[in-house]
Amino acid sequence: MYWRRAFPGEPVQVGAARVFVAYLLAGFPPLDDVLLALDELAVNAIRHTGSGRPGGAFAVAVYRDAAGVTVSVTDQGASTEPRVKGLAGAIDPVDLAECGHGLLTVTALAITWYWSGAPCSRTVHATFAVTHLRRDHTATPADPLPPEAAL
Repeated sequence: MYWRRAFPGEPVQVGAARVFVAYLLAGFPPLDDVLLALDELAVNAIRHTGSGRPGGAFAVAVYRDAAGVTVSVTDQGASTEPRVKGLAGAIDPVDLAECGHGLLTVTALAITWYWSGAPCSRTVHATFAVTHLRRDHTATPADPLPPEAAL
């Protein structure tokens, strides 16, 4: 199944995008991870691309099949490419700034992520499996815990 929706490039619309995806993926085991990754991708679109300018917009697409989900955010482009900060070894004090960790978070949550496009428009995709295995190789269950396990 495939869904797509455009949103105005305003910070309040990040919440609207989360509501849209949460509705579509209700019951999907790693939904919280998907929503956090979506939040990071949408915020990046507004902060770092033409999507955040007056009249700008971004689009969210969700592709779901038996194996999992890919959530994608299409922005209105920028002169720089999406990149992960803080993976090169030593932590630079600049990397400890409040922003700049969105794609690092997506890297930690998603099975994989990648981007495609050009300076005028690009799309960042993040993929999640039904039985979710994070990059730290810890599995999250495909089924919720039975009620007695929650005690």
